[in-house]
Amino acid sequence: MEFVAFDKPRACRDIASIITQVQAGQLKDGDAVTVQGSLHRIKEMSGFAFVNVRGARHVFQCIWHDDSSQGSIKDYAVEDCVVINGSIVAEERSRLGFDIRIESMEKLSSAAEQLPVEISNDRKIDKLQLSTLLDHRVVTLRNPKVRAAMRIADGVMHAFRTHLRSEGFVEFVPPKLVQAGAEGGAALFEVDFFGDKAYLTQSPQMHKQIMVGSVNKAYCVAPAFRGEKHSTNRHLCEYESLDFEMGYIDSFQDLMAVECRLFTHMLRFLNEEYAPELEMFLGQGNRLPEITQYPQIKFSEAKRLYADAHNKPAEDLADLSPDEEKWLGEHFLKEHNAPIVFITHYPSKKRPFYAMDDPTDTRVTLSFDCLMYGQEVTTGGQRIHDYHEQVAKMQARGMDIADFGDYLAMHKYGMPPHGGLALGMERVVQKLLGLDNIRRATAFPRDRERLSP
Repeated sequence: MEFVAFDKPRACRDIASIITQVQAGQLKDGDAVTVQGSLHRIKEMSGFAFVNVRGARHVFQCIWHDDSSQGSIKDYAVEDCVVINGSIVAEERSRLGFDIRIESMEKLSSAAEQLPVEISNDRKIDKLQLSTLLDHRVVTLRNPKVRAAMRIADGVMHAFRTHLRSEGFVEFVPPKLVQAGAEGGAALFEVDFFGDKAYLTQSPQMHKQIMVGSVNKAYCVAPAFRGEKHSTNRHLCEYESLDFEMGYIDSFQDLMAVECRLFTHMLRFLNEEYAPELEMFLGQGNRLPEITQYPQIKFSEAKRLYADAHNKPAEDLADLSPDEEKWLGEHFLKEHNAPIVFITHYPSKKRPFYAMDDPTDTRVTLSFDCLMYGQEVTTGGQRIHDYHEQVAKMQARGMDIADFGDYLAMHKYGMPPHGGLALGMERVVQKLLGLDNIRRATAFPRDRERLSP
């Protein structure tokens, strides 16, 4: 019998470790290194070759010399997975400040067929039709710019978690299979559950409210499913929902304040930890803005502001159109240098049955949407916590309260004033990076026409 040697760390061969050691002065010109990665691009010259290698985060340049490197560069091809033994060569023109001179290169594996699309050229990737990019997602995810968006998504989720934990929130895992929908308006995906009907969850709404009665402040990062028939550049049938719910609030303003602090932390964190990825989309040296103020405006005032600016009467008094959201985003960015704005007090008929009506005007709710660069990324608000008030609103909407026994049980047995919000992760990534389509903001998008890979 043997035991796992878990206390002996594996030798690190990632380029990130070498970069850190070079920056710390622990490695210098001429020092030997061993590094691993995939061959990203090979450019043969007379007597030598530039070999770009793709690590987990960085693409770095190695130099092959015919007279000093072992073997022949012609024995290698792009997407070969290799381990390189070489030495540091200081190079001011390199983004990393150094290249690696190749002494030997061990091939671990290689591609069985030529790639269906070229992934080493960002410009060509940018010009691919979106359908082609997604059809070949298995390999296009390896492109540095494509994967940079995935890393930004990682940063958004990480910042969401770390900030809420710092404010005393507890993460929980909501179920994905439910008996009924939480949002009513969006179509449900029905699944067979041992002969009974079940559905993929539209939202963790009920479960995060239940968690408030247990831990007071709860959050989750989980997929949500919407069987919506339309296909736009900002809708998915499956998306990652970043939710939080908190109890003992004084008003829905408390919820917006948490989100403002969250965004302040998130953008600062991304600027500090994801600068290389941001530069691929924002340009060399550019960063996300430091937001110092978050405007808020009532829904009715926002409708009037748009209508007056366009010299026409307000239309669709129940909701904001995409054009109105876009214009409002541009207006607040221009007038207040604010890329994020909160629209509050949406009409009651537009909001779900659990939204609390404004006691001073029951035609509107104590709810809000958050627009980022002119697109809704968040919906939130205060919930009804009183049992009798909740039952009355459901009955007024013609709902059968017998179908909501578990949901009403938490009201029946006492709930504090509470509320929360849901943040669409992909929409945040889309707007922060200026992507033309939300499908570019997630590794494996699901819409009405795509179920693979």
